[in-house]
Amino acid sequence: MEKTEDKPLNIAMFPWLAMGHLIPFFHLSKILAQKGHKISYISTPKNLERIPKIPPELSHNFKLVPLPFPEVESLPPDAESSMDIPYQKSQFLRIAFDLLQSSLIDFLTTTKLDWIIFDYPSHWLPSIASKFNISTAYFSLFTAATQAFLGPPSQLLNCNLTRSTAEDFCRVPEWVPFESDVVYRLHEVTKYTEGAVGNESGVSDTARFLASIEHCDLVLFRTCLEFEPEWFDLVCKLYQKPVIPIGFLPPSLENDDFEENENWDMIKNWLDEQRVNSVVFVALGSEAILSQVELSELALGLELSGLPFLFVVRKSIIESAQLPDGFLERVKGRGIVNVGWVPQVRILSHSSIGGFLTHCGWNSAIEGLTFGRVLILFPVMNDQGLNVRLLSGKKLGVEIPRNEVDGSFTSDSVAESIKLAMVNEEGESTRANVREIKGVFGDKNRNDRYIDDCVNLLMKIKRP
Repeated sequence: MEKTEDKPLNIAMFPWLAMGHLIPFFHLSKILAQKGHKISYISTPKNLERIPKIPPELSHNFKLVPLPFPEVESLPPDAESSMDIPYQKSQFLRIAFDLLQSSLIDFLTTTKLDWIIFDYPSHWLPSIASKFNISTAYFSLFTAATQAFLGPPSQLLNCNLTRSTAEDFCRVPEWVPFESDVVYRLHEVTKYTEGAVGNESGVSDTARFLASIEHCDLVLFRTCLEFEPEWFDLVCKLYQKPVIPIGFLPPSLENDDFEENENWDMIKNWLDEQRVNSVVFVALGSEAILSQVELSELALGLELSGLPFLFVVRKSIIESAQLPDGFLERVKGRGIVNVGWVPQVRILSHSSIGGFLTHCGWNSAIEGLTFGRVLILFPVMNDQGLNVRLLSGKKLGVEIPRNEVDGSFTSDSVAESIKLAMVNEEGESTRANVREIKGVFGDKNRNDRYIDDCVNLLMKIKRP
């Protein structure tokens, strides 16, 4: 990537305390540093240890800024990320995050910045930054469709637009002017409304989103116009301020900071033995919670599919639920169950992977489509249901059927969805669509142009 000829920008990055936010913010930071801009990446000590190492050639442009993690009584010791706590305690993590304000102010007092690029939970940041004459950009790690579904910032002032029941989230909003099926299922929205309507932190997630948008100078989206043009046009109209697509920040093996270990050696050797496009990779993110019934039905569905599989299970899931009796013996040689972390990008890039059974967090969806892997869609929480409707509507994956009220599903539906996505003749059009969209998600030059356009705008509209 070429460095910009203008005077470099001084940019602070301030992501939310979750790996799905820390990593994309780091990725963008690295790209901007490669272009010659000065980056201050701000987070808490434990989270700074979790992100990839800064490449030595960028160390002069890229520094890590640790802020002491505040003590909050309801959080376990050393819990600094959403992956360290159960979902039910996420609002206490937001309390701790809000308490970082004073440490952040101390940093801003001693640092000259042009921009702060921030995440939705720090809705209070624009007012602080303005006192230091620093411009602010809200960086949305969500699709334009998801953010448009939340609505215009005017929702904060108009009580008539505020959704207060689960059913409210299962209808197309009145501000969406075109036909759409991007809505929640009833079982998906229960957790969302628990977080969005009244909570321990005193500020709902919806209010954080909308206040961040209302008070920032511009909004950045991890998307591109070619993928969701109608939704991008809508957010531009809803927000009434500069809205900039920055591309997908697609993963790249050449920039991968992964260090090989024995676990990867075993997985890679097994993948090398499988046929091209034959393996289904199952990974549900760093925060997913599965009940005993859900884990059993997923596992039995993989067994019934008859296809080779790599099933990644979080340690916290396997501590509270068990795989079906005899499952590991019955699938020995055809399937691998890995408990704990794996190099997801490396796995998805392997030629033997044909399908990706995913919770459909936007990070994972981007990674899967970048490498042309057909998606088997199994949303678990947060924005994932909306992502599934968007991607399913574009025929880029197959959604596992579930009961709309309680979210239950069967091993048969899992097996049939996997086979439809990966091998059945009826699924060929979906596989063809994925092969075609790979040219959008994985196009390095296209994504670079989006970043360059963004940087040019940041230089143009920063505060004097």
